[in-house]
Amino acid sequence: MDKKHQLIKGFSKQSKSAKLEWVANNYTADADATVTDMKGFWHTDEKLQKVLDGFSENTISNYVMPYGIAPNFIINDKVYAIPMVIEESSVVAAAASAAKYWSDKGGFKAEILGTKKVGQVHFSWKGESEKLFQHFEAIKKVFYHDTAPITRNMQKRGGGILDIELLDYTDIEPNYFQIRATFETCDSMGANFINSVLEAFGQSLKMYVIEHDDFQNEEEELEVIMAILSNFTPECLVRASVECPLEAFDIEGEDNSTFAKKFEKAVRIARLDPYRATTHNKGIFNGIDAVILATANDFRAIEACGHAYAARDGQYRSLSQCEIKDGVFRFWLDIPLAVGTVGGLTSLHPLAKRTLEILGNPSAEELMQIIAVVGLAQNFAALRSLVTTGIQKGHMKMHLQNILNHLEATDTESEQVLQYFSDKTVSFTAVREYLQSLRKALV
Repeated sequence: MDKKHQLIKGFSKQSKSAKLEWVANNYTADADATVTDMKGFWHTDEKLQKVLDGFSENTISNYVMPYGIAPNFIINDKVYAIPMVIEESSVVAAAASAAKYWSDKGGFKAEILGTKKVGQVHFSWKGESEKLFQHFEAIKKVFYHDTAPITRNMQKRGGGILDIELLDYTDIEPNYFQIRATFETCDSMGANFINSVLEAFGQSLKMYVIEHDDFQNEEEELEVIMAILSNFTPECLVRASVECPLEAFDIEGEDNSTFAKKFEKAVRIARLDPYRATTHNKGIFNGIDAVILATANDFRAIEACGHAYAARDGQYRSLSQCEIKDGVFRFWLDIPLAVGTVGGLTSLHPLAKRTLEILGNPSAEELMQIIAVVGLAQNFAALRSLVTTGIQKGHMKMHLQNILNHLEATDTESEQVLQYFSDKTVSFTAVREYLQSLRKALV
């Protein structure tokens, strides 16, 4: 073990400055520079910094991400400018390009296919399964009764528990049963609400077995393993789509029919080949995650759910689909999105609140539609490049500024490099060599 890298007790109880100094002194070469760098990203508004520190634990600084806007999105005949938080070059530009492209072709359409969310109580039961099922209707009534104080406010907003079922999985795991419940959580993501209800279910199930005469001396047969929501929400689903006649395509240098067929084939390949599907769907999530982050929703849950949905038939496939029928090109995306516009960080993070304001303070359902559309737009832009010019031409053009920053180019040098590469292929090596030639010419 490195003598400098020692274990520490009570780290969480130290002040923020003390935590930072300990990390800098023990894990970096220049402690003073590290402290200066890290403190440089502390917010000058102490009240706001306290809010940010409350989002996580053991914070020593803030991590900054670019916050961009993709304008000109027409969704269900309404115009949006969509905030996106992402560090990858060309993502925001690609989304904006796709939005502009479809703006004179009717824009994007989106519809909600379902809003159900799922929770589970996993438990072991060593007694007779028939007895559990015989009593389950009565147990359900107890569940509804015992969780009434938790669900009352949600019910006032039009949500609550939708259904409760008992599932027997003893064929795959000894003594394993599950209570699966579906929920409507309206404009909140609902994780805390769902988990509170499920934990109450677990306690109520225990008490029912203890107190009911039919289960005398069988309380030891029951063991609640865990109670928690599922991030797989295949019935909390949204569809985004675009369509137009083949003659409406106007891809520079491409025959309309040829382009459409290549595009359709590219999507088909991603439906068939999981290697391609993974990269294909990653591109979709470039757009989705960027809006999820901007609205302070949970991008890890969204990604996990989306990938599970992509593999729901046993093979991992493209989330988007495409068809050409009767001279009409149609491209669409079905994706589960469990998001919220109230509660959690959406109400605490100042930029999340501004994001929602820019989007017109949407309901959760409207936000689902916006997010799905951005995913579809991102996918369209990527596939359009792939089947025409190739992905690197546009991507590296956008990445050029990052290369110049890495090479510490001056404003004058950057201007010359940008002009030189306006009609050339960009690569790190090519930019570095050209920049070196400019500098040598001045010596």
